[in-house]
Amino acid sequence: MRKAKVAGVGHYVPENVVTNDDLAKTIDTSDEWITERTGIKERRYFNPDKDTVANMSARASEMALDRAGLSAQDIDFIVFATITPDYFFPGSGVLLQRELGLESIGALDLRNACSGFIYALSVADQFIKTGMYSNILVVGAEIQSSALDMTTAGRNTNVIFADGAGAAVLVPSENNSEVLSTHLHSDGRFAEELYVKDPGSSRQVRLSHDLIEGNSFNVHMNGNGVFKHAVTRFEEVINEALATNGMTTEQIDLLIPHQANLRISQFIQKKLGLSDDQVFNNIMRFGNTTAASIPIAMSEAWAEGKIKEDQLLCLAAFGSGFTWASALIRW
Repeated sequence: MRKAKVAGVGHYVPENVVTNDDLAKTIDTSDEWITERTGIKERRYFNPDKDTVANMSARASEMALDRAGLSAQDIDFIVFATITPDYFFPGSGVLLQRELGLESIGALDLRNACSGFIYALSVADQFIKTGMYSNILVVGAEIQSSALDMTTAGRNTNVIFADGAGAAVLVPSENNSEVLSTHLHSDGRFAEELYVKDPGSSRQVRLSHDLIEGNSFNVHMNGNGVFKHAVTRFEEVINEALATNGMTTEQIDLLIPHQANLRISQFIQKKLGLSDDQVFNNIMRFGNTTAASIPIAMSEAWAEGKIKEDQLLCLAAFGSGFTWASALIRW
């Protein structure tokens, strides 16, 4: 059976920087309040005249392809993770295909929220291992700022979520570089702890004045409930990946957690006994970009020289669904 490896990573974030002080102009909050609870200092919001989920993904993909030494024409499959597609349907995978000028290759869309990129990576890994496809583009991208309740009532979500795109190119490996294993989990009992209810198909009328005047189109999150589950599942799924491969936390060169909340990352770091050099966080500058957060962080970490050949990289995520996942990668 073939092995798959990550050959290149890339990212794109909108130019529009929104600081905590910017939010405090219209919301009852402060830089101190946001920083203490989330670790976030600023985030990026899309420009409606310029940015779409598809074209942000194309820019991230072009960077990943360039770093992998490949062209878009070398790609023979796309796996696209987002919960904020440009259209209700079709999914954004075919729109990315169009943006890159590709014809007829398959495009698969996943809606696994914060865990979406690792789920997508796992799918791509299996396709390469079985020989069905060779060069696969794996993308996570979100525009979330347009779905936030930008009032004080929505303060537990509007200070957290943000926009951006990240991409990775997976190819067959001919050396020690490989995706060692991926681990995927879910628990739908807690679906409504973090969700956007509407527009949903199980309504007699999908769109009505009552729905528009309500707040069911906005992100709803039970912050305390999500935090309690996240810190448990993060640790479990990271240890699962290590145990599967007969490894220990000391062997991790870099843990890149989904950028959900800096407090969660720091809690997990302490629980696992990892040093600051073993964990990469950029939530301070980009907020929580859901499916895009891990590939954006991977791209930045690689550019900063923190991901090097033969290093052991661990990815982990937890989010809406609830879903959680991990991946162990030999770079």
